[in-house]
Amino acid sequence: MHLRTLSHARLFSTSWRCVAPLMLGAWLAGCASLPSEVDRPVSSALANPSETRLGRAVQERAARAGTRNDSGFALVNSAELAFTSRMALIDAAQKTLDIQYYAIHMDETTERMFDALRTAAARGVRIRILLDDFNTVGKNAQVLKLAFEKNIELRLFNPLPGGRRSLFFRILGSLKDMDRVQRRMHNKIFVADNAVAITGGRNLGETYFGQGEGTNFIDADVLAAGRIVRELSRSFDLYWNNPLAYPVQSLMTAKEIEALKPPPAAAQPGGTAASGTGEASGPPAPAPRKATALNASANTPAPLPASTNLALLEWTWAPSVLLVDKASKIAADADAVEAAQDTTVDGLLQLMAEARSDLLIVSPYFVPGKRMMAQLAAIRQKGVRIRVLTNSLASNDAPAAHVGYARYRKALLDLGIELYEMRAEQEGTLSSFNSLGSSGSAGGSRASLHSKVVVLDDQLLVVGSMNLDLRSQLQNSEVALVIRSRKLSAETTRLIEPALSKGAYKVELQDGLLVWRAPQGSQLKDSRTEPDASLGLKLMLMLIGPFAPEEML
Repeated sequence: MHLRTLSHARLFSTSWRCVAPLMLGAWLAGCASLPSEVDRPVSSALANPSETRLGRAVQERAARAGTRNDSGFALVNSAELAFTSRMALIDAAQKTLDIQYYAIHMDETTERMFDALRTAAARGVRIRILLDDFNTVGKNAQVLKLAFEKNIELRLFNPLPGGRRSLFFRILGSLKDMDRVQRRMHNKIFVADNAVAITGGRNLGETYFGQGEGTNFIDADVLAAGRIVRELSRSFDLYWNNPLAYPVQSLMTAKEIEALKPPPAAAQPGGTAASGTGEASGPPAPAPRKATALNASANTPAPLPASTNLALLEWTWAPSVLLVDKASKIAADADAVEAAQDTTVDGLLQLMAEARSDLLIVSPYFVPGKRMMAQLAAIRQKGVRIRVLTNSLASNDAPAAHVGYARYRKALLDLGIELYEMRAEQEGTLSSFNSLGSSGSAGGSRASLHSKVVVLDDQLLVVGSMNLDLRSQLQNSEVALVIRSRKLSAETTRLIEPALSKGAYKVELQDGLLVWRAPQGSQLKDSRTEPDASLGLKLMLMLIGPFAPEEML
């Protein structure tokens, strides 16, 4: 079974006395099946982006830049900009919005985004949302109500049969088809009028936009304009019109979704019960947070602005290539995919093999496998400096993934690869790379790395949805932008390097044993064991490490 999935679902905390009812639930869920006759009207991206304000603005900006490059880019270097730029695209769209994600979480930030989408739909914008089905359970199932709004279509990719109250039961009910269930659409694309897009590592939800009151993800996106956006749209169309994309209406009704709504919170003394998330037409606008930027409590982030002016961003026009997996990868046999050598991760590895001097890798789940290790060894033999930033055991939101990485840690260090592991406990507001290790008045938070970035020879930048692991290489579908730009590469490196020195432990070998060097200025001590990790996590690493198949990590 997919151990990273188990970790996300918190299955390891299930007590033994639950086994009998779980097995019964698995049997009942196993009786469910997907519909065989599904109406999937074929549609495609906006044919002529120049008909829109966004399209004309892109053309005018390219003309002013006086460049022969047909695609422009701007780094999304903070969680706030990640949210406001998406809101700006929704506000600016005149004709179409195409949105493709692995996960959309139901919370305050996405409620604001949904309100903006309804407003856009009301003014005639056609909205297509393609969502991987795996996380559409419990509270997050309320996202599916958007499918019943005028001018909004929502399709679920590679759905699981059965109910949506429990992810655990859905997995158990699909044990007979686990090979397919493990293959997920991991792409992340947000396109307005086929003219401007944003892509990268973020899903949609408060922890991806720096609004989580506990853990926040450190992530990276890039805004794109011009020709490369039309390539992203063609990719979206291929997934949207694929037989594995099911309209929500073919799987459940609005009433069935409404029935999954969590009950309202109990009434507080002297007050009334908290309201639910709204009727089938969608949740109401969220109430503002009690804390503001001036009186924020220790763990309460300041509210996000409503939007941003994309025209004020610094755009760089540069050559670019889109790496994207075919939708058929989800249904394909893993051995066949491996033999074909045409995945996004394979393309990235081929680019990395061309490195001459420096390779900077950021990957939250870093499980290289034997073949990737051989490729990294070949790169090192050329004298290339390789630095890798990944999660520590404590910062990893999927600790099972750390199991696979830990197997290769000493071998990576023996090759001369520099390893940095994200420190879980960070001071200040965790909205971007350059806030790691900083101190601030907004209080503490926990950091978990989620960015997927590669910088090659200070001139080639890759930002995408892929991890450097066998799951991204062989099972999940992924997308990435490859941008040849010294300016953007240098800007990205400047954002990441402070995280290496101040926000991460450097792992080294001393007398054949691992040692974690404390971040600069942290007043922490070096460690001989996984820093900041609980005893339970360390025991899991010891117990699962020798046995778990790494292609499932």
